[in-house]
Amino acid sequence: MSQTAACETCEVVDLWPHGAPGALGKGEVDCPSLEIYLPEAGKACGAAMVICPGGGYWNLASHEGRDYALFLNQQGLVAFVLKYRLGSANYRHPLIMQDAARAVRWVRTNAERWGIRPDKIGIMGSSAGGHLASTLLTHFDAGQANAADPIERASSRPDFGVLCYAVISMMNDAVTHYGSRQNLLGTTEATPDQMKYLSAELNVTAHTPPCFIWHTWEDGGVKVENSLQFAAALRRCNIPFDLHIYTKGAHGIGLVAQWPFENPHPWARDLVFWLKDIIIP
Repeated sequence: MSQTAACETCEVVDLWPHGAPGALGKGEVDCPSLEIYLPEAGKACGAAMVICPGGGYWNLASHEGRDYALFLNQQGLVAFVLKYRLGSANYRHPLIMQDAARAVRWVRTNAERWGIRPDKIGIMGSSAGGHLASTLLTHFDAGQANAADPIERASSRPDFGVLCYAVISMMNDAVTHYGSRQNLLGTTEATPDQMKYLSAELNVTAHTPPCFIWHTWEDGGVKVENSLQFAAALRRCNIPFDLHIYTKGAHGIGLVAQWPFENPHPWARDLVFWLKDIIIP
């Protein structure tokens, strides 16, 4: 499968075909959606990943979306790249988190269509997308049993998480990424309670899913302490995790490889090892 062929076969679905809650308009920036990437015929393993690209809650980085999806297709996962609403279009919390929750509910509701097991749906994110993923990993719900919309009846709990040089803390001024915080919460509207709620290291519980976490020591964009503190919180709650800190690498490096990803960054190899250990048969 070539990269061009994969993009041509990509299906795009609106998460709310009749308009998203809190939408400010009807343009592309107002309509969260999923791009669906499928593994080659006969290669699917029954697992899926919702991917949240980074971009500081201001834009969406394609190399942390489509490229990850194509790489995961190689491992047999069905991949769903989430186009979530952004601060650059005047969207704030909690609407952005609702987009991520809706994505997991949508995949779980439609899992049978692609041979996905509803208990093998993960969420993955880089940088601010990692913050969005970590927010759902710590603030999911079981769904609304009596909802008129069948998608809203499904659980938004991811079964596993993958966090790539993620923004984690909104509360700790020494650690947080100010741009992501401002774009998510606004420059003046943020309250201490909101910042605490959106600091995943402060919200891990015994029900938080297992996670794969990686960062680089020399990351100058998002401090490595974000990943270290989240891993420590998982450990305190006895949640299984893989933590990888690599010395070299600037912020936002992604796979550091082009299609067909023959020599990606070692984190990709380590992720496949972890997925095979806990998710892929």
